Amino acid sequence: MPAIRELGERAQEARTRLAKLDGAVKRAALEAAAQALEDSCAAILAANALDLQTGRSNGMSESLLDRLALDESRVAGMANGVRDVAAEEDPVGRVRWGAVRPNGLRIEKITVPLGVVGVIFEARPNVCSDAAALCLMAGNSCILRGGKEAIRSNTAIAKVMRHALENAGLPADCVQLLEDTSREGAAEMMALTGLIDVLIPRGGAGLIRAVVENARIPVIETGAGNCHIYVDESADINMAAEIIFNAKTSRPSVCNAAESLLVHRAIAAQALPIIAARLAEKSVELRGDAAACAILPSAVPAAEEDWGTEYGGYVMSVKVVDDFDEAVTHIAKYSTHHSEAIITRDYAASERFLREVDSAAVYVNASTRFTDGGEFGFGAEIGISTQKLHARGPLGLGNLVSEKYLIRGDGQTR
Repeated sequence: MPAIRELGERAQEARTRLAKLDGAVKRAALEAAAQALEDSCAAILAANALDLQTGRSNGMSESLLDRLALDESRVAGMANGVRDVAAEEDPVGRVRWGAVRPNGLRIEKITVPLGVVGVIFEARPNVCSDAAALCLMAGNSCILRGGKEAIRSNTAIAKVMRHALENAGLPADCVQLLEDTSREGAAEMMALTGLIDVLIPRGGAGLIRAVVENARIPVIETGAGNCHIYVDESADINMAAEIIFNAKTSRPSVCNAAESLLVHRAIAAQALPIIAARLAEKSVELRGDAAACAILPSAVPAAEEDWGTEYGGYVMSVKVVDDFDEAVTHIAKYSTHHSEAIITRDYAASERFLREVDSAAVYVNASTRFTDGGEFGFGAEIGISTQKLHARGPLGLGNLVSEKYLIRGDGQTR
């Protein structure tokens, strides 16, 4: 196993070679990598089966097993995700601004690769292929560090992609996997100043917090998702029930799944039984405040920590609020600033919600599950950024570049 510093040095060398390649070369290499993923499906699934077996033996939760699990359709989805990235416009070399100064200097601001991108993620193996493709298309080399839960899957995916990229004329080291899944290995990676230019964590709140607090490298923070849905007093209750059902149960393990439900007191007695009956189809456990529990005998009394928890499973907190202002105040206190939604027929309330809720994605009458690069038309993404510097929202191809200024003169001095 190469030393972590050696991976960084090799990644730096690879990124200097990548910087010389045009979009057509990168596209062809990614097309080859996508085909290789499909051709190697059996080997990837065999590795994944071993990870799943280990996970079950170690008592891994069903929601985490769902994140970890691959099948033929998910591997095909990974390959198609790589193709989607290849089909996008090359983000490198775009002119974002230009001017001619009074002294004759011609100045342009253009996009350039970030350099070497480190991605630290948890149990979802598809992050391995998505992150590699996005980094490469943006001219970056990458060092990927997944969790121990998916080490066999990630190793298989990285091996397939490296081989395909090398055969297509790219340096294999533009994609590297850190096979050391220990905390010590992660800490060493987070300290590779001068070799890794930026770190992107993707996973739960604990992982993200650990990276933000311990990294000595700039971090683009992707967020945990304690996502809220507020049912306003004017809401169409049947619409609300369908949106909440989708947002909570379509895939509860992902970060854009709804975790917390707020309902206006004026319609709570009518709305909550209808919403609860729909959620009961998937055996969702509701943890409510006193008012919600009085309406829903099956609800479990909520503790204070429930309001800020990303469950990642079939559990949802429920609170009855007196008015719009209480709902927005509650969201501001407990949200991870990922995705929030209001269900309402009141235009003024919807516009206030869009304006006053400070999250990366804010919805009116739609499921939070749409917070996704593909759904927004950006293609694949590395994660959902919940910070405000560099990028916010789906972190796609266009966010994996920086900028530099080009100044052309003919002898000017100052």
